[in-house]
Amino acid sequence: MDYIDPKIFVLPIFAFLILAEVFISARRKQQAYALKDFGGSMSQLAGNIVMLLTTQGVILVFYYWVYQFRLFDITMNWMGLIGLAIAIDFVFYWYHRASHRIRILWAIHVAHHSSEHMNLGTALRQSWFGPLSKPFFYWTLPLIGFDPLAILAVGSALTVYGFWTHTEQIRSLGPLEHIVVTPSHHRAHHGSNPQYIDKNYANFLIIWDKLFGTFEQEQETVKYGLTKNIKSYNPFVIALHEFRDIGKDLTQKSAWRNFGKTVFGPPGD
Repeated sequence: MDYIDPKIFVLPIFAFLILAEVFISARRKQQAYALKDFGGSMSQLAGNIVMLLTTQGVILVFYYWVYQFRLFDITMNWMGLIGLAIAIDFVFYWYHRASHRIRILWAIHVAHHSSEHMNLGTALRQSWFGPLSKPFFYWTLPLIGFDPLAILAVGSALTVYGFWTHTEQIRSLGPLEHIVVTPSHHRAHHGSNPQYIDKNYANFLIIWDKLFGTFEQEQETVKYGLTKNIKSYNPFVIALHEFRDIGKDLTQKSAWRNFGKTVFGPPGD
């Protein structure tokens, strides 16, 4: 089944907004972008798009297979779409949280956090293997009774929302800071400062982090990147360095006795 992810069609808009951010940050005498770092982000985006184009149809078929066992028949009217958006955001929270707490998933997700800059280009630093890991969590949505095409379309719209939260040019959204994810929340999420690690996982509704104890307000100046930065712009190093480290750990005899912890335990343990 052929399916083209709608996110691909908004790339020209993303490019325009990135250019606007470059101009605004320059006017403010900020260096929001570094050319090599931006190139590293684009290399990850290119691989992510290739993976989307080659796997999305298969994933859609898988969702339709699950959909035949659905628990409810949910009509995709405006109420159904709102319910789907909330459900996707809830599932994303747990998928994102797992991607930080399970090492093999962190090996996939870490590419997104490897930039030491926070800008709209960093938003596009998407893992090459992310499209393969999401179905392990999102299969629950067609099982509940949400239409698979609607899942992909609404999920893409929410991903587009997450794009603009990767910026330093917007400081606060006032009362909205209590409800939705804002650039302030997401800057903290990208911080390697001890108080920011494993915080603010939500994509759209910040209430999930407040409900499940993972919320942290941006206060101290955020230090972006990893606790141990890779210092490389090589696309393969960005995409694969944690897989390499897992492989190195598994060469130790003790690691094989603790295979589960080495591969599925929290990163850094």
